[in-house]
Amino acid sequence: MPIENIPEIYIQNKKTPQDIFVYDFRMTSDVVKSKVNLSMNMFSFLQVGKKQVHFAGTSVAVNKAQSLLLKKGNWLWTELLDTEAIYYCKLFFFSEKKLTDFLSKYTNNVKPYQEEVPYFVIENDDYIATFINSLSSGTFTSHRYSDALLVLKFEEIMLYLLNKYGNKFEYYLHSLISKEISPFKNVIDSNVYSNLKLEEIAFLCNMSLSTFKRHFINEYNEPPGKWLQDRRLQKAKELLQSSELKASDIYLEIGYNNLSNFSIAFKNKFGISPTDISNLK
Repeated sequence: MPIENIPEIYIQNKKTPQDIFVYDFRMTSDVVKSKVNLSMNMFSFLQVGKKQVHFAGTSVAVNKAQSLLLKKGNWLWTELLDTEAIYYCKLFFFSEKKLTDFLSKYTNNVKPYQEEVPYFVIENDDYIATFINSLSSGTFTSHRYSDALLVLKFEEIMLYLLNKYGNKFEYYLHSLISKEISPFKNVIDSNVYSNLKLEEIAFLCNMSLSTFKRHFINEYNEPPGKWLQDRRLQKAKELLQSSELKASDIYLEIGYNNLSNFSIAFKNKFGISPTDISNLK
């Protein structure tokens, strides 16, 4: 699957750098785990449909009752239709420069806080709904004062959210300009029990699959496929031996998409089926 460079693919005049940009996004079919290189921080104001984003160390899912603020980086996006035959959201991009200007103007200090998560979930309310309705890419490309209006809209939503969420949101904004990068091992440890493919984990590490495999072997002295499978199966064995859970209850939780594949792998490793090990208790 090709990597989408966002917002570059939406910008018509690529010769003029844009620090703030609005795009009305529509889609009529589901997209699962598309690879996105997000070069600007972005609000995703979802109006129809569902969205899930996989990050290096976590994932988040939102619906139309929520909005999402995302840190720039390499992410996997899943965008799903809901009960209607269209997915619709408004994307509001802003550069690190505009964010730094805002923080300098309205907050006491601009020091990078340690980033905990690369996203912030916003619970929509009447004010935010009205704000979303005021955003339209048409308005901000054909208007004589488009650039000035966009800066005002950016400051408006930022100030409202600072008031709504207080220090929690302020610290998150400061973390967006932090240069901290998650270590390779943090990405791996966070995805031991995820159902992401190796290629998808490599993407979250900003590596090609071949580079990822070489780096993994240097760090763990084992190929990634074998290392991950061993840990997932060991975790499954512990769960089956220490609880009333069955194989059908846990195979998704430990990173398998298919019960049959899990059962075969489990028996190959331990010489006994998941059902039989449960019956030994």
